[in-house]
Amino acid sequence: MESQHILSVLQQVQDKTLDIHDAYEQLKISPFEDLGYAKIDHHRRIRQGTPEVIYGAGKTSEQIEGILQSMLAHDSQNILITRLSQENADYLAERFALAYDKLSHLGIVNRCKEITAQGSIVVATGGTSDIPVAEEAALTAEALGNQVERLYDVGVAGIHRLLSHVDTLSKASVIVAVAGMEGALASVIGGLSDCPVIAVPTSVGYGANFQGLSALLSMLNSCASGVSVVNIDNGFGAGYLASMINHIGGNES
Repeated sequence: MESQHILSVLQQVQDKTLDIHDAYEQLKISPFEDLGYAKIDHHRRIRQGTPEVIYGAGKTSEQIEGILQSMLAHDSQNILITRLSQENADYLAERFALAYDKLSHLGIVNRCKEITAQGSIVVATGGTSDIPVAEEAALTAEALGNQVERLYDVGVAGIHRLLSHVDTLSKASVIVAVAGMEGALASVIGGLSDCPVIAVPTSVGYGANFQGLSALLSMLNSCASGVSVVNIDNGFGAGYLASMINHIGGNES
């Protein structure tokens, strides 16, 4: 781990077994590693508790491979790759311990299943068509050490489906509400729950949906208190934020 390396260098300086100038040479490259096409932030785990996340779209298989090799040299676990194509996933699976979810296009290298927060995260969708975005949120949260419960296809067109899970909602530390169309699910859940609700608008819907813009604006204008909103189809952002909240408040429950 990078933090252990820094402590080791500092301990050697204190013990006078390592010259301060040699220590500087070892630490000066620690903030990032320049691969030419990418600058790898090896201090991300130290600052934020999780390693850098790789955005897979627009990157070649070889570029992702080089980034992974750099990160794995620092003993990283649960390396997330979002928006990972099937073609790149097939290439990487031959070279790394890759868990790939075809639905959400999310890859996880060196998966380590460990729950590090006491609270739970609920991920709910308005419809079945929202599940790919919801799975990106759910898998992200699970990779970051959270217990996740899924409530899929509980949209407002059949509100009784959601109301049958009120007990589950009441026990959650954080709820991620994923919906397209008019995006009303987040407001309804926000009115039923006493925990933070993260709304994720999706691009699911017909013409006037404007590829998720109508759901985004509806969620931004929610009359329910305690609802925050991430960008359209940004399941990763919602899962990451939910994990941060759960690790702060979940350990107190």
